[in-house]
Amino acid sequence: MDSIIVVPPHCPGPGHQLRLRPGEKLAFGRAVEGLAIDHEGVSRHAGEIAAQGAFWILSNLSRTQTYVVENPEGAGEHIKVGPGRLDAPVPFEFARVVLPAAGELLSFEVWAPRHDHLPRHSDALDGTETLPAFSLDPAKRYFAVLAALCEPRLRGAPHAPVPTVEQVVERLAPGWPAASRATVQWNIDYLAVKLRLKPPAEQAGPGPRLNGKKEALASLALRFDLVREDDLAVLPCAVRQEAGVRQEAGR
Repeated sequence: MDSIIVVPPHCPGPGHQLRLRPGEKLAFGRAVEGLAIDHEGVSRHAGEIAAQGAFWILSNLSRTQTYVVENPEGAGEHIKVGPGRLDAPVPFEFARVVLPAAGELLSFEVWAPRHDHLPRHSDALDGTETLPAFSLDPAKRYFAVLAALCEPRLRGAPHAPVPTVEQVVERLAPGWPAASRATVQWNIDYLAVKLRLKPPAEQAGPGPRLNGKKEALASLALRFDLVREDDLAVLPCAVRQEAGVRQEAGR
């Protein structure tokens, strides 16, 4: 399987993508045979990409320019590769390499579609199973509350504020008619204990109160992929239906 797929600037289609197998390298710059970037602000030999199985590394061969590698799916997540830095590992499955070029910002994309996983069943892994770091049941009400807290950021607004309790109640009401401010707040308090943001009531001391509980829950869930975009299926379809009604009304 291809390890890395490089998508050149203004790529017209899959046939023009560049595919690397593990161990292969691709040079990029103004005067290279690999990924040629025809711009006078790009170094003749600007850098090199090397496929390393399920990830890739970037070497910046420029003496003066810093390159930025962005995660297009992240909330502004990026890494900087300084001038002359060799073999910088890139942790993003989808990445955009941004090159400053004489007042412009040029970019190309690099995809790392290969995922290597430990076999589900292995004779070498006998004994007691390791307990999960976070145990969540998608069928429970608390998971729907957590999904509602994460929904705005998972739907493409990475800097959106976390919904208020009232907004969560309104979001869940079509599928949970009994939802109220008290029941949603109870689930938020329960999640704070379950995800170990605060100790259980019987262990709690007179310490400071946990503020920003909803923000902390959403940040933790998104950071460790406890709630993914696919998990939003646990939420009722009211938002999509209302959007469809507004769209029809605008025609």
